[in-house]
Amino acid sequence: MASERAAALMVNTGTPAAPNSGAVWSFLRRFLSDPRVVELPRPLWLPLLYGLVLPLRAPRSARKYREIWRQDDDEDAAAPAGALLASPLGSPLLYHNSRLREALARELISARGEFRLEQAFLYSAPRIGPTLERLRSAGVRRLIVLPLFPQASGSTTGAVYDQVAAALRRWRALPELRFVSGYSTTSDYIGALASSVREHWSLHGRSGHLLMSFHGIPLSYVASGDRYADECQATAAQLAAALDLQPQDWSLSYQSRFGANRWLAPATDRTLAELPRRGVRIVTVICPGFACDCLETLEEIALRARATFLSAGGERFDYIRALNARSDHARALAQAILHASSDWA
Repeated sequence: MASERAAALMVNTGTPAAPNSGAVWSFLRRFLSDPRVVELPRPLWLPLLYGLVLPLRAPRSARKYREIWRQDDDEDAAAPAGALLASPLGSPLLYHNSRLREALARELISARGEFRLEQAFLYSAPRIGPTLERLRSAGVRRLIVLPLFPQASGSTTGAVYDQVAAALRRWRALPELRFVSGYSTTSDYIGALASSVREHWSLHGRSGHLLMSFHGIPLSYVASGDRYADECQATAAQLAAALDLQPQDWSLSYQSRFGANRWLAPATDRTLAELPRRGVRIVTVICPGFACDCLETLEEIALRARATFLSAGGERFDYIRALNARSDHARALAQAILHASSDWA
């Protein structure tokens, strides 16, 4: 099969088009309307979503996005975390995701020659459907889908499956389709995480405690068979082993709780408030479940979690950036794609 007939599609969650209430409202509407994200019955959930959640949450979230959104050309105008938050104009997630696509494309071309790579988002442009239509017009016959969620969950990777399947309903001649359903413990991914921690320690000194914060999901999803928590724990254990950490040197937590349901625990904010009372005055936080920096890492962790820890008596808080477009990250993702297509000419 000619190389131009094969392609890969990398998919992430998405981002509002602008840091204002209207754009955030539109993004959250698409995101929170997905039954994969909120599994309540639609007749119960949708009135709550439109009548209560969106009117309250959209303005609050817009203010948070403005904390991390670059809106001018002044490099000194970054949010309080300084250079950590600085990026070109617009959405940090879109910027880092696009740079990762460029780095990944270079890795794939280096390994396989011409290999088409596209990016799409679940809940914002470029959307999965139109992107797949472009690939169909280009004559793609073999397709690998790479959800940028190292630890697979029905609420993330499952949503990618749903949207890809919905788009392919319009294809008369279906492509040979393969999914990378997760890469939580691949040696390349763990190695990239470990390298990012070691580089941070070499520049800033090794902290007293490493906290690995993952996005949470409701416990009801786990009870229904979601293996996400197991994969988070496996990632954390393997990263700790790669760094030769002792049990007292690190811990795992879950962030981004939403709604009244019981979520995976321990919660990141509560953990950070408790650590100083346990004698931990210096903490470094890494978010191994996020391929690219976004609202949940830059605002929730680098800004808000920092304030929580320091106000509880902590003395120093460091956030290690997401892997973003690091070359070792791109190589790890390339290996996942190449492994999935190893029998393709």
